[in-house]
Amino acid sequence: MDLLDGNFQVHGFASLTLVNTSDNNFFGQSDDQVSNNFSEVGLNASWRLTPGLQLSAEVLSHRAGGTDDGGVRLDYGLVDWTALSSEEGRGGIRVGRIKTAYGLYNTTRDVPFTRPSIILPQSIYFERTRNLTVSADGADIYVERYGEAGTLSASFAYGQPQTDTDAALVALVGLNRPGHLDSRLAPDLQVMYEGSGGMYRLAVTATRLDLRYKPGLGDRLQAGRFKLTPLILSAQYNAETWSLTSEYAFRRTSVTDFGPFFYNGTADGRSYYLQGTYRLAPQWEALVRYDAYYADNDDRNGKAFAAATRQPGFTRFAKDWSVGLRFDVTPQFMLRVEAHRVDGTGFLAVQDNPDAQALRRYWDNVMLQGSFRF
Repeated sequence: MDLLDGNFQVHGFASLTLVNTSDNNFFGQSDDQVSNNFSEVGLNASWRLTPGLQLSAEVLSHRAGGTDDGGVRLDYGLVDWTALSSEEGRGGIRVGRIKTAYGLYNTTRDVPFTRPSIILPQSIYFERTRNLTVSADGADIYVERYGEAGTLSASFAYGQPQTDTDAALVALVGLNRPGHLDSRLAPDLQVMYEGSGGMYRLAVTATRLDLRYKPGLGDRLQAGRFKLTPLILSAQYNAETWSLTSEYAFRRTSVTDFGPFFYNGTADGRSYYLQGTYRLAPQWEALVRYDAYYADNDDRNGKAFAAATRQPGFTRFAKDWSVGLRFDVTPQFMLRVEAHRVDGTGFLAVQDNPDAQALRRYWDNVMLQGSFRF
């Protein structure tokens, strides 16, 4: 909806996804039953006060099994000032709660119509730790340069990640911990090149999270520290009727000072996916994807982790074959169906699967989603 000659815009979306798994739970109690605990409702607005100054915000309700209860919160809210603008490029700064530039999809991941599938590749875009990387409170400086060879853009953000939810705490230290997480300001750098009118997209993303655990009363854990430093390489080719996308992440994780009752150590993780989409007809699109995640590249099968913790080794990796189909019933209403065959449980949330010994290494996942936008 456009108002004030298009300077004020309001848009929204809503989606509901049904999930069924053969084993394990994903987005709620889905093991041999149907879970409807994955839904998204959002309302966003933007107001261009002057040609170089814009206000933007979105409120979001995101329900995702035990990791998110669907409470309404500010997803982003910012002031965007374009300080320099010409035919050759532009540059400016965003201040407020800013979306984190993280791979190709993170800045628009909450809008179902902008995703290539019901869920993004979990090797790169974890749902169980979504709030840590989706947005931050701070500032983002950006520049774009236009030329005959394409568009080169760069952004550098510095902000406070969202650590005030139980989802981030549980994903890192487990259930029923009395302490809480604090974070230092996190830097985020992304450089992207787009050529031939968007036919080619190449990007590099580097970020760093420095999280501190503050023990609570009677806590078995000591004041520990997490350092997470992912580096993501992204590439996409868009033809008239098909697209090919791949991203590869180097993930260095350092866990220190938690004491003898926690798994301390350093790991160099790897994750990647290869994804193809094909437009069968104007309203139909098919998808196939292979997605792989390894928490420790030197212990891919998790045997060393299992020996040290007595937890299943397959919780340290996940290899996911996916196929999907999208049908745009109208420009405002979309249906999707998606099937996954997964080896490993590395991206499952402990909130939905509190007993690691009850997990099964091989499992299937089928999802059906309906989405509406205005």
